[in-house]
Amino acid sequence: MSPRSLATIALALTALAAAGGFALAAQDRSTLKVPDGLAFSEFKGYQTWQGVASSATKDQIKMIVANPAMIAAYKQGLPAKGKTFPDGVKIVKIEWASKTNTAAPYAVQVPGDLQAIAMILKDTKRFPKTHGWAYAVFAYDAATKTLKPQGTGADCGYACHTNAAAEDYIFTHYPVR
Repeated sequence: MSPRSLATIALALTALAAAGGFALAAQDRSTLKVPDGLAFSEFKGYQTWQGVASSATKDQIKMIVANPAMIAAYKQGLPAKGKTFPDGVKIVKIEWASKTNTAAPYAVQVPGDLQAIAMILKDTKRFPKTHGWAYAVFAYDAATKTLKPQGTGADCGYACHTNAAAEDYIFTHYPVR
């Protein structure tokens, strides 16, 4: 075999190895799960769910999206005094670092680096001790470009959400559009 052929084969193998490395580096989110809690796969398709509302802190911008069942419940006026969300509703909160959009003609904060994805679902049979709600948080590691489960158990967010017990444990309402 000629040296030129060997060089071509070596280059091709290097390219394949690099491509394989990128493929291996991509995280399979469907396998993520909070220990003894919710699985990321239970929220398949959340990227296309309708937005409920956004929220912001000093350092973060958050977008709350919901599955069609949750949107329908919101449109029926939930949460309402004495009425609760039905089983099967799901919410995802995507959290980014806040950054200034320098191209805008006015001061505006926009999403920067992904920080976490938080998930909530209601299933009163699976999660009776938390009024049917289950929670999961997956923190984003920018260095590895992967999500990592935070906490354990599906009730890891319940303590915070008890502050919204009168609203069926949901902080964010569906605002007028």
